[in-house]
Amino acid sequence: MLYFSKLKIISVLIFTIIISFFAITNFIKTDNDLFKRNINLGLDLQGGSYLLLEIDNTPVIIQKLQNKLSSLKKFLKEKNISSTNYKIIDDRKISFFVDETSSDKVLSLLTDQESEINPYFQKFKTHEFDVEETKVSSSRNITLQFSDYGLVQLKSSSQNQAIEIVRRRVDEIGTNEPNILKRGNDRILVELPGLENPDRIKSLLGKTANLTFRFVTLNEEESFGTEKLLYEDGSEAIISKRIVLSGDNLVDAQPRMDNQSNQTVVTFNLDRVGAKKFARATSSGVGKRLAIILDGKIISAPNIVEPIVGGSGQITGDFTFQSATDLALLLRSGALPAPMKIIEERTVGPGLGQDSIKAGILSLIIGFILVVIFMVVKYKIFGLIANVTLITNLLLLIGILTLFEATLTLPGIAGIILTVGMAVDANVLIYERIKEEIKNEKNKILAFDSGYLKSKTTILDANITTLIAALILFLLGSGPVKGFALTLGVGILTTLFSVYFIARLFTSLYVIRNKDKEKLI
Repeated sequence: MLYFSKLKIISVLIFTIIISFFAITNFIKTDNDLFKRNINLGLDLQGGSYLLLEIDNTPVIIQKLQNKLSSLKKFLKEKNISSTNYKIIDDRKISFFVDETSSDKVLSLLTDQESEINPYFQKFKTHEFDVEETKVSSSRNITLQFSDYGLVQLKSSSQNQAIEIVRRRVDEIGTNEPNILKRGNDRILVELPGLENPDRIKSLLGKTANLTFRFVTLNEEESFGTEKLLYEDGSEAIISKRIVLSGDNLVDAQPRMDNQSNQTVVTFNLDRVGAKKFARATSSGVGKRLAIILDGKIISAPNIVEPIVGGSGQITGDFTFQSATDLALLLRSGALPAPMKIIEERTVGPGLGQDSIKAGILSLIIGFILVVIFMVVKYKIFGLIANVTLITNLLLLIGILTLFEATLTLPGIAGIILTVGMAVDANVLIYERIKEEIKNEKNKILAFDSGYLKSKTTILDANITTLIAALILFLLGSGPVKGFALTLGVGILTTLFSVYFIARLFTSLYVIRNKDKEKLI
């Protein structure tokens, strides 16, 4: 147990030096990209903004119900089943009537999992809906509404899409190490370290960015197939409800300065399908005005002078360069599946974060000094070896966190402090076991070897159980809890390495050279 081959010694030293160097790079500047890595400070240490967003899934539910209603109506018509009075009730139910002779067949189609209606509905699953039937005169009223399972699935899908869009928007701004997390099935937590003024990001996250191109009609009043929409300056226009093109067909958008008009504009490029639609619409609509609508408001409505067949165009408006940049960002990142609103907002100043860092470092230093004094007084030279190992352990821990560019939070500092205590605890267990072995074994080398061997099971059991707890906290926890679990878990691994490779190496070198001393420990 005390024997080390030259290969093992060299391997341990090389690994320790490399990882320790990563730890030191947090305090020095280097031009090497590999060693430019640093530990990132979390929101509670660096300061920044905390936003809790809530998704309004009502439009998503209504849209899905409308799609299902159209599909169902078409399917029953193809099956020659008479059905009437289709409507959506309270934004959550599909209601329609069938004659009494057809009701059993319709119910069978809707409730049978193997029914031919399932592939027709494009993976429509009957357990997504609850089906009810009531008798009304000679007809049957059938209603479908989302089951609890169906609502959870829909909200989960909407949340996943929203998180992806939020991440794109946040990344485009260039914030440092944003933390974007799920909260329940309709909320998203956004942590933005270092961002003290969140006004711009709040504005971007609060917009759905649903872009459509629709023709302006010549009618002065609303009629079937049209609606009244407002420009940003408050003026009105009657717009066709038929969507010529949607933002789904955009592949890129960029702010530009138009040299002819000396105005800031947003240029856009369309995918192949979008380019064909745009060319067809502008060819047939020469002389008409095409409204560009974002989230229900008209940005601009230019006249179509000639067909646009190149798959690109530009959006004009009273833009500043900043507003044009933000609009281009929204269009590039895509539309949110549902509107979102900010229900909670907090801003942590960097001063508070610095106070937390100072308090954490001070507690670490005090704890470290007390441990060093205790170990030297209690175990003399072996206490000194334990203290050197403890410093190496901290360097390894910080080095590994740096290597993976982990985010350090205040609970993470607590995890590092706990690691110091656990590292010392392992050494104390070993040394006390060695003392017991020396009483029964005259050969010092065998006594030390036996002490390390017999204490190994106890130390591994204690550390592995703690590691399991840290892993569970990391997988199930969030934010600060993850930070604590990460530093604790990595600290356990570095502790075991330090105790059984570094401390044991120094101990073996000392014991072999001083095996003839009457009292070693």
